[in-house]
Amino acid sequence: MSKETKLDQPASAPILEVRGLQKSFGSIEVLKDISFSVTQGNVVTVIGPSGSGKSTLLRCASFLETANGGDILYDGEYALKDGVYAEKKDLNRFRTRFGMVFQNFNLFPHYSVMKNICEPPMLRGCGKEEARERAAQLLQKMGLEGKEDAYPCQLSGGQQQRVAIARALALEPEILYFDEPTSALDPELTGEVLKVIRQLAADRMTMVVVTHEMAFARAVSHRVVFMADGCIVEEGSPEQVFEDPRQDRTKQFLSNYTK
Repeated sequence: MSKETKLDQPASAPILEVRGLQKSFGSIEVLKDISFSVTQGNVVTVIGPSGSGKSTLLRCASFLETANGGDILYDGEYALKDGVYAEKKDLNRFRTRFGMVFQNFNLFPHYSVMKNICEPPMLRGCGKEEARERAAQLLQKMGLEGKEDAYPCQLSGGQQQRVAIARALALEPEILYFDEPTSALDPELTGEVLKVIRQLAADRMTMVVVTHEMAFARAVSHRVVFMADGCIVEEGSPEQVFEDPRQDRTKQFLSNYTK
């Protein structure tokens, strides 16, 4: 177990609330009555076997997938209520509250690093100079000074993922979603990216992280959500979920990992 000290639990109203969320692809139920919340400054990790619905949960929360039922609230406002979405202009406003980091980076291959980071805030009305200044600060934070004019194909996978994190942060979101951000990386590059996410946690960035990195989840989470077969099987503090799981399915899953 990491020797890092987890942050104290912040106390505030939820930034994100998910209630009874449902999602099906044809006759296959992928999400079944999912409910959880995330408060400001929290890191919530979502763990579970492949095919349990973890990534679909993030894609529904970020409107990349259309949910079939339930509620999604941002700062107490309904983006989805009883399976019905808010108006388009309101959904666009909700989209400004979160950023998304994908497992395969999703950078624009024909854009330089600087343009990859600057383009999203500029599309939302940020001035060019302000966007470049913000990008330069983020590249320094990510340890990528000197890479401004490089293209994604000239970077390692870990560097590409750090650019993707900088791009998401450039939008100044309230909450960051990470969809298995290290699954496409080898172990050495995985460490680079997890170090950045740990620093964001220390900076009180609100995050929901879908991950297969159990030591990381145990070290930095305020809450851990264990999913299997489209359901939340267990949710609790890292200590409770990893050291004293209540459900047999959780115990079975964790038995595959060295503590």
